[in-house]
Amino acid sequence: MARMSPTRADLDKQPHEVARMFDGVARRYDLTNTVLSGGMDHLWRRAVVTAVDATEGDRVLDIAAGTGTSSEPYADRGVQVVPADFSLGMLTEGYRRRPDLPFTAADAMRLPFADDSFDVVTMSFGLRNVADVDAALREFLRVVRPGGRLVVCEFSQPVVPVFSTVYNNYLMRALPRVARRVSSNPESYVYLAESIRAWPDQRALAQQVRSAGWEQVRWRNLSGGVVALHYAVAAGR
Repeated sequence: MARMSPTRADLDKQPHEVARMFDGVARRYDLTNTVLSGGMDHLWRRAVVTAVDATEGDRVLDIAAGTGTSSEPYADRGVQVVPADFSLGMLTEGYRRRPDLPFTAADAMRLPFADDSFDVVTMSFGLRNVADVDAALREFLRVVRPGGRLVVCEFSQPVVPVFSTVYNNYLMRALPRVARRVSSNPESYVYLAESIRAWPDQRALAQQVRSAGWEQVRWRNLSGGVVALHYAVAAGR
């Protein structure tokens, strides 16, 4: 089996290797994402907050929350949000910035929460890094209450052929070069590009979500399909 270099993970996505990779980019992670996406990451995250549609009194699990940037809008609205991640480096950086948030170490495939603990589970740009996506989706279903919701934001496949060609060229050529200028761990962004290209398209991911037991599965493309929001509901049980 191919091994990971000290700074990047391989596509077999061994959890300890991926966690170590994210530990290495924690310090400049949010800045790097903004630069590499041309500022679009802010628009994508706002779309997630709108889709989650949490109100005061709701309990939200924000899995793969990293430094907590994705969790802050919920907390600022009075929503009970638990930012969780398996990278201790990310959690440490997040706690340094927002000590008021309950940052929690958690593996998406084995969540440390009781059944029916949350009204919504959301995950932004993290499902792609999980070794067993089906196991994670089943765990999300376990910890959400009957009638609760799932919102996944993830890189996807552009729906315009010409745009898809340009986008893939950017991923494999320009993105690593830009990352060398702004990231604390540029090699990890080679993994990022490879993992995006290997990720299933919108319809295939929707089928995985259904197969895990979720209902009312649908998706919406953002930025021409560069990113997609997948929604689902937990059936009453």
